[in-house]
Amino acid sequence: MKILLTGANGYIGQRLIPVLLEQGHQVICCVRDKDRFNQQQNYPVEVLEVDFLQSEGATVFPKDVDVAYYLVHSMSTRGKFEEKETASAKRFVQLISNTDCKQIIYLTGIVNQEDLSRHLGSRLKVENILKEGPVPLTALRAGIIVGSGSASFEIIRDLVEKLPVMITPRWLNTRCQPIAIRDVIYFLCGVAGREDTYNANYDIAGPDVLTYRQMLLQYAEVRQLKRYILTLPVMTPRLSSYWLYFITSTSYPLAVNLVDSMKVDVTARPNDLAGKLGIQPVPYKNAVQLAFGKIEQNLVASSWKDSFSSANTPQTWMDNIEVPTYGCLKDEKSIPIRKDMDTAAVLGNVWRIGGNTGWYYANTLWRIRGFLDKIVGGVGLRRGRRHPEDIHAGDALDFWRVLVADKQQRRLLLFAEMRLPGEAWLEFQIVEEDQQPVLKQTATFRPRGLWGRLYWYAMLPFHYFIFGGMIRRLSNGIKDKGKKV
Repeated sequence: MKILLTGANGYIGQRLIPVLLEQGHQVICCVRDKDRFNQQQNYPVEVLEVDFLQSEGATVFPKDVDVAYYLVHSMSTRGKFEEKETASAKRFVQLISNTDCKQIIYLTGIVNQEDLSRHLGSRLKVENILKEGPVPLTALRAGIIVGSGSASFEIIRDLVEKLPVMITPRWLNTRCQPIAIRDVIYFLCGVAGREDTYNANYDIAGPDVLTYRQMLLQYAEVRQLKRYILTLPVMTPRLSSYWLYFITSTSYPLAVNLVDSMKVDVTARPNDLAGKLGIQPVPYKNAVQLAFGKIEQNLVASSWKDSFSSANTPQTWMDNIEVPTYGCLKDEKSIPIRKDMDTAAVLGNVWRIGGNTGWYYANTLWRIRGFLDKIVGGVGLRRGRRHPEDIHAGDALDFWRVLVADKQQRRLLLFAEMRLPGEAWLEFQIVEEDQQPVLKQTATFRPRGLWGRLYWYAMLPFHYFIFGGMIRRLSNGIKDKGKKV
């Protein structure tokens, strides 16, 4: 079949592509930024650049599409995400109506309560918009998705791994029915082209109905950790959101919407879809074990943190790929690579920067900077990185976003997503000078007004200390504690 996949750069989309290709389908990937997709993936697919928030444009879907997946969500963005989701859905229906598409498949949330959160209410509205179009809709409604890199799993992981004792809001007693990411992909692929699922919706879930408290404690059991949870009856939604934001790697907008949703029971209505498709959903503990199997093997295929909405990254992010010179302040350092050091090894050191590896020098100061960023509503350092060595354009890297990761050109360019009175770039490149390989490190800052300039000059002593130590250790592969990389 010829399949149109929207949200191909997203958490679900990246996991769905290889499965669809393995099944022999022809896949057209719809993305908002073709450059990002091309630098990240190496799949034999057709790529179509489209922004569904643009009501007009020259975008045309191929006429002979058989099935279309709608995987566009905006929950973690600031502002009125409901309006964005509604506009995106209407534009998608307008475009898909001009094709021969026989089925739309939409992954949404379980909506079995009368009093829905903003997030779930918005998803139900999108489902109704898609259903009103001329193409038959199959809606798969899921609750908490458990998998390496999923927002829900990473939040649970952060809480349990970091806090031996948790003082929690009362919504931890809310019930939900988690499902493994593996089973979500099975369901998404299984219903494709099945006429008996047209014009229908199905709740998909694992076999366990658990409270969020039970999910945390069962995660701790799998990890062989002893954890204690105390529930407070009077923690306001705002305090709950701040609690999630400061303890976990989530953004504040996402924390607000998660807290709003967690007050509503999310349990599935019985149906026979799993039996029809021959799927046996795995229990919650098994899903956690499967997720950690991927993490321990460094096989995390996608992460919610790489989503642009995780840090409210504008879709014009690639405009920053050309580092400006006019009106900018720079810290430039270079160091010849010693003859006893392999250039490829130095490049490998650069490619491992951030995350668990750290920033090679003065990591404590980097952590303090990350904490201060969290205090003022930024992303902080907790996002880490998806893979310890592999990195692509568009990936989140602590409080940076990767703009260029080109090993052939031996260049890594990062753009700051921390809160700053200006814009900042950090670039690493290995060049040849007089037949000698040289590591160049350039920090560029474009200040915003007087406060931006005052910020830069106030940070100069720290820059001299931190950036000088960092380039020296990058060039010989020594970490902050003096260990070899």
